[in-house]
Amino acid sequence: MIDLRLLREDPDRVRASQRARGEDVGIVDALLTADERRRSSSVRFDELRAEQKALGKLIPKASGDEKAELLKKAGELSAAVKAADAEQDVAAEETQRLLLQLGNLVHPEVPVGGEDDFTVLETVGTPRDFEAEGFAPKDHLELGELLGAIDTERGAKVSGSRFYYLTGIGALLEFALVNAAMAQATAAGFTPMLTPALVKPKAMEGTGFLGQAAEDVYHLDKDDLFLVGTSEVPLAAYHMDEILEVDQLPRRYAGFSSCFRREAGSYGKDTRGIFRVHQFDKVEMFVYTTPEEAEAEHQRLLEWEKQWLTSLELPFRVVDLASGDLGSSATRKFDCEAWIPTQGKYRELTSTSNTTEFQSRRLSIRMREGKRVRPLATLNGTLCAITRTIVAILENHQRADGSVRVPEVLRPFLGGREVLEPVAR
Repeated sequence: MIDLRLLREDPDRVRASQRARGEDVGIVDALLTADERRRSSSVRFDELRAEQKALGKLIPKASGDEKAELLKKAGELSAAVKAADAEQDVAAEETQRLLLQLGNLVHPEVPVGGEDDFTVLETVGTPRDFEAEGFAPKDHLELGELLGAIDTERGAKVSGSRFYYLTGIGALLEFALVNAAMAQATAAGFTPMLTPALVKPKAMEGTGFLGQAAEDVYHLDKDDLFLVGTSEVPLAAYHMDEILEVDQLPRRYAGFSSCFRREAGSYGKDTRGIFRVHQFDKVEMFVYTTPEEAEAEHQRLLEWEKQWLTSLELPFRVVDLASGDLGSSATRKFDCEAWIPTQGKYRELTSTSNTTEFQSRRLSIRMREGKRVRPLATLNGTLCAITRTIVAILENHQRADGSVRVPEVLRPFLGGREVLEPVAR
């Protein structure tokens, strides 16, 4: 959530941010009204409590009619204090409810607009010219079936649409990607983490996934637990309700987890293969740092993602997402999109978001500098979303006979294999 003081001091900035996101601007004024009510009711409660305490000291010293009058007044004050306390609670709850609906402030350099209004910051590598090589590229599912690596037919039989099996070399390729990604992250100073796939509502709400993204979340009603759509959630909540010493920052974690998404609103999109699925595994980077260092850390996360995609020898581009395409917690988000030959376009493989103090305020995570305690900043970055990365590797490194060249960075994790060969049927 944002700082209420900022809202009071510069409401126009918050209105502009909401407008850029395409969100309700009226919530800003509603929140200002609720906050004023909260503060005034708090002052009223404090004044009545002080009067009540002062009166309480006079009663034992009084007698006769004076005491009776004081006791009557004490009863009236008691009722007024209870009413003021209740009003204070109602106003505080309303302020909190509205505050949780407000997105993070959009960074001033973010392009304004919707999904198609991103800015391309950089293009790395050149897509292969398959026509010049004399053959038409196969899509990842056809290649996966030739290699005995992907089985979506049985995935659908067992679990429904958008589920799959990775089999044989497909399963080994996932393990290779996880190990290679973790090796890079560890070398960069990240602590490897295996995180829970189920979290409490506070963790999900604290990271901003029960707002605009709620329709994509799986909820277990009986247990009141949520299946995570990214290990960003348990990594952000890892230090929930804690105070970290500033000299221990930054803290960098690389989490591996299975991720679950309903893919609500994606009917008809990417229905073939494993690009858009309900369950997948991912290696996620997460950082706790000072607010002053957050933008520089965001650039570092982007560089680590670029390093990873370059090591996989994939052509890709970096885009600065437009304001209307940001999640509620992000002030700015960069995507790295790999070229997918059979689609003839770039598709998102990794992303990194700067969430500034938005999540730490909601999760009550602070840092201590001497005697001063204040919210810190959190950032996240997908290093490797396994299924999408497999799609990109198979399609970009395929050969005319249906085999696939293995990028050098993965070979040590695949027993030295240089090529994935089709299997006999």
